[in-house]
Amino acid sequence: MSTRAHISVLCGGPSSEREVSLVSGRSIAAALEKHFDVALIEFADAALPAGLRADKTVVFPALHGSFGEDGQIQALLEASGFSYAGSGPEASALCMDKTATKAAVKDSGFAIAGDAIFDAADAPTAEHLAHEVGEHLVLKPVDQGSSVGLHLCRGLTEITHALTVLTPGRWMAEAFVAGREMTVGILGGEAMGIVEIVPTGGVYDYERKYTPGSTEYLFPAKVPEELAARIRGFAESAFAACGCRDFGRVDFILTPEGIPYFLEINTIPGLTPTSLLPKSASCRGLDFETLALRMTEPALRRGKHPQLT
Repeated sequence: MSTRAHISVLCGGPSSEREVSLVSGRSIAAALEKHFDVALIEFADAALPAGLRADKTVVFPALHGSFGEDGQIQALLEASGFSYAGSGPEASALCMDKTATKAAVKDSGFAIAGDAIFDAADAPTAEHLAHEVGEHLVLKPVDQGSSVGLHLCRGLTEITHALTVLTPGRWMAEAFVAGREMTVGILGGEAMGIVEIVPTGGVYDYERKYTPGSTEYLFPAKVPEELAARIRGFAESAFAACGCRDFGRVDFILTPEGIPYFLEINTIPGLTPTSLLPKSASCRGLDFETLALRMTEPALRRGKHPQLT
């Protein structure tokens, strides 16, 4: 019988980001297999997979989008007594709601862009949104990740068209902030390297996130060290303000004037060797296998499974 700790990596799930989650789960499981007894569990329903026992395994939820990052699976794991990697249900639910997250991090140091929140079933006119946040704006779902449903609008005609194709749910119209799109990974509450995202066409949407060759990544980003240090401090403050733990990723826009505007916190970001969090970690000398271990260790300690080899 093995004396190594047992890790159950959950992936797939019922969300629109299922396919990305499957890749994340397989990558994490492969990275952990040298050190633990690992079970890779691919599932599709909005429920805990059958057969899991809290006294036998620690869970790594490599799930993106709804039922992964919104606190649902975390609440089920908590209720069943599991130790698991990543943020708890309250922090996960908070960070899945972009408008609630912006309110929570308002004192972190990041600048916050103006926005307007509405329901697709009762959408305002393009003229109203333009008056509220300006004619150059970004429309995005309040509670989806991976840039799902993102619309970049320039002028009333484009806003009007975008409003006709919105899917049901709550939406955010956010003032467009010109600048460099960046992200910084958080591990154990500490910010790692800053990564700059340079998409072809200028919009980092779902297609450009997951189409090879459609986006260039610069890591570490070319940012003066004094400014980079301040941004890392802002990211750590934002992460703490939302009650997050273990790991995550903070996205922001850096304007030409050197002002970082907050975008969002990802509590379970992409977890493949080429994802943004591993790129950030590589700036601190951490390869993917070491990163996976560091992400898992807190859950092992919480679950009283100290074996790390």
